[in-house]
Amino acid sequence: MPPHTSRHLPFAPLTPPAPLIPLVLLHGHPFDHTMWTPQIETFSPARQVVAPDLRGYGRTPATPAVTRFSDFAADIETLLDESGIEAFVLAGLSMGGQIAMDCYGRFGERVRGLVLADTFPSADTPEAARVRGTTADRLLREGMRGYADEVLERMVAPYADPRVKAHVHRMMTGTDPGSAAAALRARAQRPDYSDLLTKVTVPALVVVGADDTYTPVADAEAMHAALPDSTLRVIEGAAHLPNLERPAEFNEMLGEFLTQVG
Repeated sequence: MPPHTSRHLPFAPLTPPAPLIPLVLLHGHPFDHTMWTPQIETFSPARQVVAPDLRGYGRTPATPAVTRFSDFAADIETLLDESGIEAFVLAGLSMGGQIAMDCYGRFGERVRGLVLADTFPSADTPEAARVRGTTADRLLREGMRGYADEVLERMVAPYADPRVKAHVHRMMTGTDPGSAAAALRARAQRPDYSDLLTKVTVPALVVVGADDTYTPVADAEAMHAALPDSTLRVIEGAAHLPNLERPAEFNEMLGEFLTQVG
């Protein structure tokens, strides 16, 4: 066959691949969007990554402070509407995971996949709510540094990379005490999301650091059992912030999940 014959074969125009679904990342307390730096750097070249500073954290204004926990979810919904993002994968860690659950309850029809890391769905007990109120009072009275010093090696494992420790401490001390206190009081009054998890209709990924003492592996196992379609991944060598402590492992797990849901 002459080499030019192939140009007479039926021509099928190439169809560009469908854009990858955006990824929305919700940080924990008392941090900011830079908590997600390893994930932003890894996933943003291929897809849109939205990692906002929650109200009162990072570069967002300290006022008006949240008065209800659902204020955070309402802010996220407004941001997505203004950005023209209709469908997305939603990921949250710790308080961010609870905000993600609140978001799913408000506009779950837009969520294509749910990632819950180092978090738990139940409402605060009276004692836990009291402790949050006491901590809020302390932050208003003393500022963030003493609190940050005390909890640093629970947020990340004592054996964590010193650079990770420094980053986490910097985020905590950079948070406005008034905003942090307001968030604690709102969080103490949040609803119980346990029943909501049983009604999630999209794939979910539950991730937890093996050495997390704030939200231990047992909490993750309970969420995994409640969610109809979920995968549980435990990251060894990490505490409450495995996305920073073990970014390669976390990103591999997240990447597999994103491939699954699109």
